[in-house]
Amino acid sequence: MTGLLLRLFVKNYQNTEDAAVRSSYGKLAGLVGILCNVFLCAAKLIVGSLSGSVSITADAVNNLSDASSSVVTLLGFKLAEKPADAGHPFGHARIEYLSSLIVAATILIIGFELAKTSIGKILHPQDVTFSAALVVVLSLSILVKLWMMFFNRSLGKRIDSTTLTATAADSRNDVITTSAVLASCIVGRAANVRIDGYMGLLVALFILYSGVSIAKDTIDPLLGEAPNEALTRMVAREIGKYDKVLGIHDLMVHDYGPGRRFASVHVEMDSREDPLVCHDIIDDIERDFLTNHNIHLVIHYDPLVTDDAELNHMRDLVLQVVHGIDPRLSIHDFRMVRGPGHTNLIFDMVIPFEMNCRRDELLQLINDRIQFEDKKYYAVVTFDDKAFNGK
Repeated sequence: MTGLLLRLFVKNYQNTEDAAVRSSYGKLAGLVGILCNVFLCAAKLIVGSLSGSVSITADAVNNLSDASSSVVTLLGFKLAEKPADAGHPFGHARIEYLSSLIVAATILIIGFELAKTSIGKILHPQDVTFSAALVVVLSLSILVKLWMMFFNRSLGKRIDSTTLTATAADSRNDVITTSAVLASCIVGRAANVRIDGYMGLLVALFILYSGVSIAKDTIDPLLGEAPNEALTRMVAREIGKYDKVLGIHDLMVHDYGPGRRFASVHVEMDSREDPLVCHDIIDDIERDFLTNHNIHLVIHYDPLVTDDAELNHMRDLVLQVVHGIDPRLSIHDFRMVRGPGHTNLIFDMVIPFEMNCRRDELLQLINDRIQFEDKKYYAVVTFDDKAFNGK
């Protein structure tokens, strides 16, 4: 079904790197979400009103919130496709994140209101009228939401969309909560107990949990989260394929919305290489990343001295020392400045966040070890965050 809808409504649907195609995916998901959720909301409101079930009515309102969320998603994808302009030179793709944040806020408000209603029903329980129509509507809702979960998850994976992935998770939660509502009706009928209010509260809690999760997933990229491990490994792997590249470090990624990523990285090359040749290679890497990965990459060229025996020996020694302290530690940009009285070993050391408070201790440990080799050596260390140097 997903493939059929894409073929019918998304032109060139296989070219997911294209911004227009990506926007069409989001708009299709929004329209499908509106239609499905409005249908389910109407059906549940009717059955909930006739049966007097607050949990079914709560589930209907949840579908209404999902429909409004789909409207926001639709508008978000539509606005996010606006091209860059003088006021927004990096484009408008972050609007997709803002639309997700609006969805999260709406879900949290509705979840809070439904929780209050359900607590009232717990304090003042009422009988629920059980009927075949009730079972049919709730069963149909479970099936529709199950399909929507797979539909949005598939689209989210194809275009790497946090919004659609969150929508898929919300549909999954709806399957769970509607199943709980159906179970409460069946149990209440069979055992003659009033658990409708408790199930309504459970539905409200699931709605609140979903809202908090969506908000977190949306706020993280807006705040500037570190590049994920998969992206870091991909960048290191792809750059490492190029001739004369010895290593990379200090990768920074700036996210201006899905499909609008800017990055900078330091690339190490042998200092004996022709700088013009190295410059050409760097140009090729930057161009290939924009073409193949839609990442605007800026590379800083770091020449490494590889033919100095003393420098190589001390670099290996320092690396051995830091790995002995903690295997997670690493160094880069190692260079040696010789003077008449002492020699500075200047380098950057990558440390995990939890070791930031140990910087003075780490520096002392390194200096103690290299001065055991020779009193003339002094370590001059710049500490780097692990977030920008993971591999």
